[in-house]
Amino acid sequence: SRLETGMLVLHPKWEDVDSMLEEVMGQLAAKAQSKGQTIEFTPGGCFAWFDRKWTVEAIYNIVDNAVKYTPDGGKIKLMPTAAELFVRIEIMDTGIGIKEEETAKIFRRFYRGNYASGQEGVGIGLYLARQILAGENGYIKVKSVVGGGSSFFENLPVLRQS
Repeated sequence: SRLETGMLVLHPKWEDVDSMLEEVMGQLAAKAQSKGQTIEFTPGGCFAWFDRKWTVEAIYNIVDNAVKYTPDGGKIKLMPTAAELFVRIEIMDTGIGIKEEETAKIFRRFYRGNYASGQEGVGIGLYLARQILAGENGYIKVKSVVGGGSSFFENLPVLRQS
């Protein structure tokens, strides 16, 4: 709610995307390892404009969901790619996937789909991730296949916004 009311201010700086992703992976390594999952990371050598503290939170929420909803022994991949206007960070998993009709709903505050039953959480992580990225002039998209995993695409701006 502090993001929505403008009480929480983001301070984007020119930052190294790879080191930010390594920080997120470090926070989730033990959780993934306990499920026998592998988190693969392909460094992209990318830089973008983002608030490191809050972007770590946003990316953490997405990778944490990947760990939660990927069965034991599954894989999660993080792949940053530089483009003209954005650095796209793809987070791909071999998890349970999301129904097509739910993909637009998952970014709503407190939304939890049927797939989320039995998992910890209150449905705020993806909403928060979207709000943070939007506050940095970025955006998020998802592609998913039920039973075939999900790919989340976080786009961080390369050009400074004033």
